[in-house]
Amino acid sequence: MAVVFEKPKSLLDVSMHYCPGCTHGIIHRLICEVIDEMNIEGDTIGVCPVGCSVMAYDYFGCDMIEAAHGRAPAVATGVKRAKPDNFVFTYQGDGDIAAIGTAEIVHAAARGENITVVFVNNTTYGMTGGQMAPTTLPGQITQTTPYGRDVKKQGYPIRLVEMLATLDGTSLAQRVSVDSVPHIRDAKKAIRKGFDIQKDKNGFSIIEVLSTCPTNWGMSPIKAIERLQTEMIPYYPLGVYKDITAKEDK
Repeated sequence: MAVVFEKPKSLLDVSMHYCPGCTHGIIHRLICEVIDEMNIEGDTIGVCPVGCSVMAYDYFGCDMIEAAHGRAPAVATGVKRAKPDNFVFTYQGDGDIAAIGTAEIVHAAARGENITVVFVNNTTYGMTGGQMAPTTLPGQITQTTPYGRDVKKQGYPIRLVEMLATLDGTSLAQRVSVDSVPHIRDAKKAIRKGFDIQKDKNGFSIIEVLSTCPTNWGMSPIKAIERLQTEMIPYYPLGVYKDITAKEDK
């Protein structure tokens, strides 16, 4: 019988703590597939802060560092400068990267730090019970916006990749999704490009991945995927917002 799929070697063979239907597992797998393809498991260092991915060190076979909430880009900066020949990536949620960690991510991008950032956006604080996050959609019901996010009171969602794309230090700013097979394939290509840019010492890359949170959204996994497609993607359009390698290819 032909083998059509194998678990990535750099993804450890353990049960994950994520809720049923959560797409963190898919994103973990994509990162590990890239690590395997590039044969860099022994040269890769990941940084995860507080959030649903707080225990990601149990799942990745590469070296992992736990950072304080929002501080993963700062920790990754120190690691990369100390070990410039290693591949360094951060894995961050929207409540982490776009709230308490806004200063860290903006200045890491402004400095053009040669790291790869994987930003998982599920429009909620998943680990702490489903409060409003910086990316919560207008009108979205959360634990702290029971009547829906009112932009007149809570402001508008932050479109992080568009903002970071304006900085000279950013080499790649791209938004992808994991709601369908074609989009999952595109997500993997984007993550690989982020690692390739780091390999070529071309600076800072951020890949935003639109994700689901069935538990805190109060939906079945199928309904959560439908919400991602009908509500999140229209507000957060998929695409490449900056790619310095595109100029080199022409």
